[in-house]
Amino acid sequence: MNAKLLAQLFLTFAKVGVMTFGGGMAMLPILQREVVEDKGWATDEELVDYFAIGQCTPGIIAVNTATFVGQKQAGILGGIAATLGIVFPSLVIITALAGVINSFSHLAWVQHAFAGIRVCVCVLIFNAVVKLLKGSVKDWPAALIFAAVLAAALLTDLSPVIFVAGAAALGIVIQNFIRRAK
Repeated sequence: MNAKLLAQLFLTFAKVGVMTFGGGMAMLPILQREVVEDKGWATDEELVDYFAIGQCTPGIIAVNTATFVGQKQAGILGGIAATLGIVFPSLVIITALAGVINSFSHLAWVQHAFAGIRVCVCVLIFNAVVKLLKGSVKDWPAALIFAAVLAAALLTDLSPVIFVAGAAALGIVIQNFIRRAK
């Protein structure tokens, strides 16, 4: 196996893991930049697929996505290297901060810092959504599915698995309808 590629997978995903305070969804724009723009390991469309599958499978979206990308690049060992890379920084940081954070959480400046980080994470997530939206909603069937899932997500508390399954089913139905109309 290519040890250089495995090391590159580990280090790239470790970089993503260390740069992200918000976890899960906050990692999406950083993953997009690293995996699609910088490394070329996936296209925007493939990354959206990985996010969707990662949302439906057990575990954290970023970890699942790292596993998918790593496996695509270097097989099982690539998946393991990418997964270890994305979780390693969090493991180290959480271990180091676990005993200290409770001692300082009552301080106003710490509370304000976390409030600022939460706002920043919201902006990063919004930016990722806009980028993914531009790459995913390219025609009227996709726009229809987007609108239906958005409405359902805003109006219900259904599981994301149901949204993904429903969107897939709606995509199949719409494409079959379009084919028959031609």
